[in-house]
Amino acid sequence: MSDYPPTLAPNGSALPAEALAPNVPHTFTEEELGEYREQDRYLPIANVSRIMKNAVPESAKIAKDAKECVQECVSEFISFITSEAAEKCQMEKRKTIGGEDILYAMMSLGFENYAETLKIHLAKLRQHQSVALVASRATNEADDGGLGDGMGAGGSEGGDAPGM
Repeated sequence: MSDYPPTLAPNGSALPAEALAPNVPHTFTEEELGEYREQDRYLPIANVSRIMKNAVPESAKIAKDAKECVQECVSEFISFITSEAAEKCQMEKRKTIGGEDILYAMMSLGFENYAETLKIHLAKLRQHQSVALVASRATNEADDGGLGDGMGAGGSEGGDAPGM
């Protein structure tokens, strides 16, 4: 294997000199970014607008540029926190970011006040999910006549339909 970096891009054209320099950040052109659309990077403006409206008096109006600014800031904040959580997962050789990873990231980045609130909401979410799971299992057992495996009497989901 060569100690020298490749001098040709995958498409066969020469790489720019700055791309060959070690430890020099490369600025990507619009063409290199491809079809990466702006709306794919941001939360939907309708969701941002709804949250903002809930935080102000009913008579208040919110300008379009204010909504767009908050949309961009919120999306950047989410990326910032997620990036820190992903780094922790990568160091621990895990592929899934969990709620605890987000809490860790918020604490390590100086958002302790928000992390405490998130911890409460995460506990409530988990409690709600466990109650829903128990209720779902109870419903499935009642529907299956107490078999409890979710497979029905025929051994396959949905049973044996006539004509199949």
